[in-house]
Amino acid sequence: MKAPHKSLRTQKNRSDQKSLLLDIEGMKCGGCVRSVEETLLSQPSVANASVNLVARTAWLDLKDSEQPLDPILKALADRGFPAKPRSISPIERNSARNLDASTELWHQWRQLVVAIFLLLISVLGHLAEGGKLEIPVLGSLPFHASLATFALIGPGLPILKGGAKAAIALTPSMDTLVGLGVSSAYLASLVALIWPKVGWPCFFNEPVMLLGFVLLGRFLEERARFRTSIAIKQLAQLQPETARLVLENNEIREVRVGALRPGEKLQLLAGDRIPVDGIVLEGNSAVDISSLTGEPLPLEACPGTELVSGALNLEANLLLEVQRVGAETSLARIIGLVEEAQARKAPIQGLADRVSGKFCYGVVGLAVATFLFWWQLGARLWPEVLYATGQGFLPGHEHGLHSTLGSNAETPLGLALQLAIAVLVVACPCALGLATPTVITVASGQAARKGWLFRGGDVIEMAASIDQIVFDKTGTLTIGKPLVARCLRTKNQNQMLQVAASLEANSRHPLAYAILQEAQQQKLTLINTTDTRTYPGKGIAGELEGFDETIRVGTPEWLKSEGVQGDFEIESITLGGETLVAVAEGKELLGVILINDQIRQNVELALRRLRANGLKLNMLSGDRREAVQQLGKQLGFTSNQMAWQLLPAQKLKRLEELKAVGSVAMVGDGINDAPALAASDLGVAIGTGTQIAQESADLVLLGDRIEGLPDALLLARQSMNKIKQNLVWAFSYNLIALPIAAGALLPSHGLLLSPPIAALLMAISSITVVLNALSLRAA
Repeated sequence: MKAPHKSLRTQKNRSDQKSLLLDIEGMKCGGCVRSVEETLLSQPSVANASVNLVARTAWLDLKDSEQPLDPILKALADRGFPAKPRSISPIERNSARNLDASTELWHQWRQLVVAIFLLLISVLGHLAEGGKLEIPVLGSLPFHASLATFALIGPGLPILKGGAKAAIALTPSMDTLVGLGVSSAYLASLVALIWPKVGWPCFFNEPVMLLGFVLLGRFLEERARFRTSIAIKQLAQLQPETARLVLENNEIREVRVGALRPGEKLQLLAGDRIPVDGIVLEGNSAVDISSLTGEPLPLEACPGTELVSGALNLEANLLLEVQRVGAETSLARIIGLVEEAQARKAPIQGLADRVSGKFCYGVVGLAVATFLFWWQLGARLWPEVLYATGQGFLPGHEHGLHSTLGSNAETPLGLALQLAIAVLVVACPCALGLATPTVITVASGQAARKGWLFRGGDVIEMAASIDQIVFDKTGTLTIGKPLVARCLRTKNQNQMLQVAASLEANSRHPLAYAILQEAQQQKLTLINTTDTRTYPGKGIAGELEGFDETIRVGTPEWLKSEGVQGDFEIESITLGGETLVAVAEGKELLGVILINDQIRQNVELALRRLRANGLKLNMLSGDRREAVQQLGKQLGFTSNQMAWQLLPAQKLKRLEELKAVGSVAMVGDGINDAPALAASDLGVAIGTGTQIAQESADLVLLGDRIEGLPDALLLARQSMNKIKQNLVWAFSYNLIALPIAAGALLPSHGLLLSPPIAALLMAISSITVVLNALSLRAA
């Protein structure tokens, strides 16, 4: 299980690769997926490809970002799968996606209406043929032949064309099987009509009924698929189409959101959705961010607060400065991550794809074997099967020469032909192809609605198998917004704070904010810095105007190693395991700042639930021993589950040791955690963390709600259970239905599986898989 995840992570870290999402048309079953993947991987510029049957997309990793896409698109079009890249904002293409989906549904609805109309006329023809309806013309064989002809050249023509094109390309699909079935039944009936001496019954009604059930199944399946991607549609609808632009003369004009540019100002009224990412310039209000992060409490917005697109302004008017628009907004990035997650398949899907890719070949082979067996051998071994009548699934509507396939066959050749057609129709590679991507699509969308962003089906599968979790301390188990408690060993406390804050203004570390906040409260003016250097896990050094020597702010151990002289023996007077930050000018110690952090809300509940689920928890930190031990004791960590004063390289080493005994998730927040997040089996970032931490993570928990971690892992486990259920159902259906269609129960029970019922069962098989995936939304 780890091998594919590891290879994927290797690809993720290749900075020279370019990722691309393609929309692909024409995919109907798992065989189509396999054909598309083989076509993409045969292109020299494609390093990796993952195809999603439900979303009808392909996620590509290109070896060279400068390579043109035209050869790839042409290769797909030549195989019958026209494709185009997604190049616009996820928000902007939402309306286009809805239009495409509506057009597809309308097209299938028209085909279905025509097919059902023909089906009803066929039923009336049966009633007339049996004398139950006094319309003689409806009971004539020429009428049924005309009806079947119209069905084939009408609603059945796209299926015949698609099947023939796939067969010519040596990549048979579901359309190939259905096309072979209906055309064989039609031609066999035509032969029986023109040359009655062959002794075959006519079954012109079978192609009509078969097409009706196939199109009904596809329409219902398309409706179900439409529901699987509803989460992305709901997210996209969070962004309004227009915004209130404030011009230089304070005139307000309604403009299209796509026309906005960074630096422009917007007016937000109470009740408005925020159209872009921006910073509040004026006003105070409560902002609902629950639709993005799942956070139930509103955010208190004031001047300087960053707001993201999709949030809802609740109380008062705000003046907002535009920061990011279009594809760069937080909402667009969230939608992009969900689309990527839905396109990247889970490793467990590999077996189904391999089977689906060869499935149609196997079905055609089985149909040929069935034909040869019943023609040359079966009818001789069991001669009574030649006049089997009533124990099939559609008994009792045979009239004269017009019959159900498989019933009343008078010759071995006729019986063999009929059973071979039933085998072609009953086979269902669609269920195999849909088993995994439907679940991944629903699970990714469901998670996004709750503020959890999985990066792919492979991530969901890995999350379901995690048995150890490693937490960083600062910014993860704690809120990452610590406060200065007091200062020690200082001759001039204000000067020390001023120097430290001036240097830390160049850092994004949570401890830096505590020092800056304290300096602001003391109303200290920051000094200009001329050069800064960050030492991960140790501190920051730089040059300040007016100071002749280098200023260092960091751990006491680091300053000691740099030759700083002073009294660092202050552990005996620290009371609560505070974090120590030492400040030095050159070799002289200016003082030590004691900083306290606060435990993140609901973290104890989250840890308790994780332990109850059998997960082993550890805490790794670069902080001091006293601070780590105090927090660990409060949160229930034992001494062998904690480590402190670790540099990034040491964190990686500890992670490798833990990975040797089981799969490990790393939960972090901050620059120091990025290497560990990338090296773990499952990297989890808290959504308030730095951009680099989120880019290195496989799962992002938006907002401050760490209690979402147990729920996200539970959703991953439920998803894997659904995938396994779908795969068992898909394999079982085909293993049972194919032998019955081939006549396995015909000698002993006289049981026949007529092609229309076979087509109905095929449709039910696919729909069952999709509905089982949709049940995740109620979990």
